[in-house]
Amino acid sequence: MKIGYFLSCEEYGPHELIEQAVLAEQAGFDALWISDHFHPWNDEQGESPFVWGVIGALAQATKLPVTTAVTCPTMRISPAITAQAAATAAVLHEGRFRLGVGSGEALNEHIHGDPWPSADIRLEMLEEAVEVMRKLWTGEEVDHRGRHYTVENARIYTLPDEMPEVYVSGFGPKATELAGRIGDGYVTTTPDTDLLEQFRKVSGGKPAMAGFKAAYAPTEDEGVDHAHRLWANAGLPGELAQVLPSPKHFEQASTLVTREQTREAIVGGPDVDRHVQSFQPYVEAGFEEIYVANIGPHYREMIEAFGKDVLPAVRARGAGPTEASS
Repeated sequence: MKIGYFLSCEEYGPHELIEQAVLAEQAGFDALWISDHFHPWNDEQGESPFVWGVIGALAQATKLPVTTAVTCPTMRISPAITAQAAATAAVLHEGRFRLGVGSGEALNEHIHGDPWPSADIRLEMLEEAVEVMRKLWTGEEVDHRGRHYTVENARIYTLPDEMPEVYVSGFGPKATELAGRIGDGYVTTTPDTDLLEQFRKVSGGKPAMAGFKAAYAPTEDEGVDHAHRLWANAGLPGELAQVLPSPKHFEQASTLVTREQTREAIVGGPDVDRHVQSFQPYVEAGFEEIYVANIGPHYREMIEAFGKDVLPAVRARGAGPTEASS
């Protein structure tokens, strides 16, 4: 079991993200996740740097493996351009880069004015996009004319020694089935054992990774305040996260999420035992990799405390000491 740090591009600017990555490596985290957004979920979060620029900088700042969690290669950026970006990232990170992909949210992907497709169509687009990217990673000239994408006389010249692994996000049965069928691994933010079992069965036992958030602060109340101010949207049910089109719509919907609901959903404050316990559902489910993000301004203290106390305790409960993947 590996424990990684989740870099949140919605909440932190590029310089802070690089600082967090360096601190995470020094503290003993095994790997990095990084989110890919055009918009933050709400204006209070206030950031959204271009992920591929940050990924390039990470290659110079740290040796930790990096996975996008997750990129949508279907609308905002085409699969051909995503394939080129991922290939360059894999070269810069010397093979320590994995491309996490998903079907996306209207918040980020509809910015060109395209109609927002149904979930079934989005999954169909994602499957074709992964097919196109893998063709391009062969280094051959690609001509592809599918239902959703046309690629003509395209060839990627800068390639890593091995094709990047593609981890596919799944939050429901259809997406999880697709992840098991076409992915090299599985990405989720929930310890749902039924979905994980479905992925294992369809994929033949491929690896799975999950992530969640903590709100480290000097007191529980301050941590909950930061979580509710910045991430009340995480409490929205159903498909709202996929269909709402702008930060202001998430702000409107998030007024339905109470502070007490946020308190119940996220561990706030400095209590080491509670932070250790927050990993337990993911450990018990059997995820190979677990990632944790910080909420709020106290990321330096959080990373230090986790490195000193939380990671050793979680590893003692899980599979023991780990080595960074390559």
